Amino acid sequence: MIRGAVVQEDSSILDRRQVVSEVRDPQTFVRQLVDMVDSLASGFGGRDRVSSVGIGWPGLVNQRLHRLEVTPNMLDLSSVDLYQELAREIPLPIVFENDANAGAYGEWRAGAAIGLKDVLYVALGTGIGCGLILGGQLQRGSLGFGGEFGHFKIASDGLECGCGSTGCLETMVSGPNIVRRVREHLFSDPSFSVSQLARDMEGTLTCERIKEAARENDDLAQAVLRETGVFVGMAIASVINLLNVEMVVMGGGVMTAGEVLLEPIREETRARTISPSFNCCQIVAGQLGQDAGIIGAAMLARDRTL
Repeated sequence: MIRGAVVQEDSSILDRRQVVSEVRDPQTFVRQLVDMVDSLASGFGGRDRVSSVGIGWPGLVNQRLHRLEVTPNMLDLSSVDLYQELAREIPLPIVFENDANAGAYGEWRAGAAIGLKDVLYVALGTGIGCGLILGGQLQRGSLGFGGEFGHFKIASDGLECGCGSTGCLETMVSGPNIVRRVREHLFSDPSFSVSQLARDMEGTLTCERIKEAARENDDLAQAVLRETGVFVGMAIASVINLLNVEMVVMGGGVMTAGEVLLEPIREETRARTISPSFNCCQIVAGQLGQDAGIIGAAMLARDRTL
């Protein structure tokens, strides 16, 4: 899915578009991105009315070379110089950023973390990412690959991850892996046969359905989401102990589960964090929801081109 929006300098969204992208050809994908920009700009007088373009990307973005290095869970575009391809088609300042970094920037500039200097943003979705604001600056690492929170090791003998390692946080708490764990419980534990989700095993079981069942007080759905919160809390605690951040902002599609997930995250983090560091840190749901990355990418483009 490609999602785009026209964002004003004050972070308000004027218009938005989305298109399903299932193409396997990089050049066709580039054309879809260009068409998205043109479609949005056409409603406001064309490209001349657009000051810059920000793109949040779910993968490793080499900030020195303006290249995509790794694109997990998506079409592999590492063989294409996407930045140059788009620059030829769109004669505007273009900013590429990792999508979690964009989400962090959005929540910092226009959401839950306005006015703070040290913030961890965690995005739980198809993959797991994070963005770090330290000392009032977005931190990317030496090349732009910092923030790979989903590859914290939480098990020495865990499942193999898409990164090639094993026991990564992402193998337990991403949307697809929440579904996998529910399926495993349904197959292995007869006591869960009364779960609403047992009926969905015959069709398509999704993370959205699991979150819905949790809100309807389904025991299995709530148990798996609580366990998910425990795993996430373990990793967050390490970051708080290391960096003493003021706030942790939880975002991404999985977090629409709400308190059934947020509360065990807080509880596990508290249990594993040095008390003074935990006591000065808030753990909150993001205010911008699924728009955090779009707004953040726009704000990054705005701020880099001022």
